[in-house]
Amino acid sequence: MVLPDGFVLPEPPDPPAVPKDAATVIIVRDPGPEVFLLRRVAGMAFAGGMTVFPGGGVDPRDADASVAWHGPDADWWADRFGCDPAMARALVCAAVRETFEESGVLLAGPDGTRVVSDARPFHAARQDLVDRKYSFAQFLNDNQLVLRADLLRPWAHWVTPAEEPRRYDTRFFLAAMPEGQVADGATTEAQDVAWQHPGAALAEWEAGERGLMPPTWMALADLNDHPSVTSAMAADRTIDKIIPKIVRDGRKVRVVLAEADS
Repeated sequence: MVLPDGFVLPEPPDPPAVPKDAATVIIVRDPGPEVFLLRRVAGMAFAGGMTVFPGGGVDPRDADASVAWHGPDADWWADRFGCDPAMARALVCAAVRETFEESGVLLAGPDGTRVVSDARPFHAARQDLVDRKYSFAQFLNDNQLVLRADLLRPWAHWVTPAEEPRRYDTRFFLAAMPEGQVADGATTEAQDVAWQHPGAALAEWEAGERGLMPPTWMALADLNDHPSVTSAMAADRTIDKIIPKIVRDGRKVRVVLAEADS
């Protein structure tokens, strides 16, 4: 990428910022499969104007062990994502919470065999969760809901480059759109939302019509190889931590992808 005339790339922070833990969920549906995408508001401090999947930072209360839970336990997720069980529990809870906050999709149900078929009756709570007025554990308890960890699959692990002033240590999850529910753009963080086939989103990116960060376009490229939601959800993926590096060469900037040493 060649920097525009007059644009000065800020010097990398020294020392680098400490990444904040975060979770992102790639919601998919058939046919296609199609992916739910949000275009972030242009003025946002991080990834403004970029197209992303629903997600956000971990709330310390996401690690609450009282959350009613069905599916792979915290130890299973810790093994997949290379973290301790407490962080794994927080990441899964954050993934379900952020998906609900940003898209209205609720990966929870009255028990371990059912999922909410219409999440709209619960939507009044979304802004209170965003404002951290109460925890997701309390929301689930008040509504007698069970978090459905079995509806999620581990997909990827990315850390923002050390050259960036805002950094996130993000685990990516995959989830199938629950039958009967509707994903929306009722969040102040999204300029618009859309369901798109991964190939179509990548084509718009290549044409300069859509901004994608490396984790997003790589996830879309991987999904483009799958003919259905079932195929994508069944994929046996090895989760390696990737920390891109920004390399400067005069007026040119390129991003180098590399797995972390640990």
